[in-house]
Amino acid sequence: MDELISRIMAASGLDDGLARKAIGIILAFLQKEGPQAEIGQLMAALPGAQELADSANGGSGGLMGMVGGLMGGGGGVMALGGQLMSAGLSMGQIQSVSKEMFAVGREKAGEDAMGAIVGAIPGLGQFV
Repeated sequence: MDELISRIMAASGLDDGLARKAIGIILAFLQKEGPQAEIGQLMAALPGAQELADSANGGSGGLMGMVGGLMGGGGGVMALGGQLMSAGLSMGQIQSVSKEMFAVGREKAGEDAMGAIVGAIPGLGQFV
């Protein structure tokens, strides 16, 4: 997990606390929306991932989360973006965090698992 946090900090300019928060928000989203077998592989490949995801659960998602909720379900990728923006990330930082997180995911959990995750969540591919 320390490697992931360091890489995200370097790629996005976020401090340690905000990098951890962003990772947790993304992991919690993936657990909710993604294919469980592959999400399990990703979580197992990143020690400490479950703790970060658990710490992010219960985030409101702000205005984008409310809009997503009105659209039905959890709002998908739009709600995720709203949560990350509410946490203080810019759109550029969201893209940097996402790209780096999925790069590390491919290295640790494998291309097949990450490809299945991206393929199962509508709109996610544009961020990774």
